[in-house]
Amino acid sequence: MMPYLAQATGEPTGGLAGWAVDMIDALGGAGLALLTALDSMLFGALPVDVLLPLVGYTATQGAINIGTAIACATAGSVVGSLAQYALGARLGRDRARALLLRFPGIKTETVDRAEAWFARHGAKAVLFGRVLPVIRPLISIPAGAERMSLPKFVLFTAIGTMTWTATLLLSGYLLGENWHRVTDYAGMFAYVILVTVVPGLVLIAVRRRNRRRKETATVVGKNERTEVG
Repeated sequence: MMPYLAQATGEPTGGLAGWAVDMIDALGGAGLALLTALDSMLFGALPVDVLLPLVGYTATQGAINIGTAIACATAGSVVGSLAQYALGARLGRDRARALLLRFPGIKTETVDRAEAWFARHGAKAVLFGRVLPVIRPLISIPAGAERMSLPKFVLFTAIGTMTWTATLLLSGYLLGENWHRVTDYAGMFAYVILVTVVPGLVLIAVRRRNRRRKETATVVGKNERTEVG
């Protein structure tokens, strides 16, 4: 349980941010997972990018284990992204797009950018998009509408989301009382992750996939030779 998050950090308890803080305060890691799930489902409507550094700071005071915070934040975001994926798959591109444009705060150019990003990068857009503030809230919709492989969607979403949430949480953890400065560098963090960390993660995933394929091919080859013998 995360005791007295708002009181410990001196954060205001009113408004949307205050509600989110109170929820994490009451439910601990489960509240953090619920918060990130709702943020994903509601297209980035909650102030998660501000709250995660705050949670990271409170981890220095023993309010929550930093590893637990990363795991819970990642799990919640993956669940919320799956809900978006299902919506895109259910409605299709045109109806999903029409629904998005009725959501407060979502502009036509933002939806266009997310769709263009997916059209350009395909499955990798889900991984890369998790570290880009404008793309992240919407990328699951075109992925679902285009019926991207679900296992690949979950894998790429988990890797990208964990990278971004860990960056925010650990930044707040390392900055301590200056946790609020994380938001000043969020754009720089996204660029650095996109250029350095994410390609490495993609390479690891591709190598693992190729290794599994080789292992499968080896097993199939042995079975065929056994049958012929």
